[in-house]
Amino acid sequence: MGKATWFVMLVVILVSCGKSSNVVPDVPVNLTLPLTDPRLLNLNSPGGAVTISGYGVAGLIIYRTLTGGYVAFDRCSTVNPEKRCAVVLDPGAFTATDPCSGGKFLLEDGSPAKAPATISLKQYSVFQTINSIQISN
Repeated sequence: MGKATWFVMLVVILVSCGKSSNVVPDVPVNLTLPLTDPRLLNLNSPGGAVTISGYGVAGLIIYRTLTGGYVAFDRCSTVNPEKRCAVVLDPGAFTATDPCSGGKFLLEDGSPAKAPATISLKQYSVFQTINSIQISN
């Protein structure tokens, strides 16, 4: 190999070392919550949000969309996910903020709303029955 090839390989190795992938790890989530669960009280109207601990990487956010459906996200920020920094609900509950980086996410779809956030929150599947919400991946 020539000197130029070695140089290119060295640059690639140095650039890739120490970089984390901005991917929240996959962990099994399978949760069924009755709609009468007192933790879900804030979901009675569109725009309401709650956090549930003990599931996912850093807990869950369940949000009642403006059209009346439900979405669920992992609270683990996608900004430096290896830190497992849990996003917190902002007053008014339409956004959540990563307290470690200051990144902000929209709860309607999990999309980034303020830098340094560039990747949406990890979303889980939500199935609603008459009496419960089921969250899984």
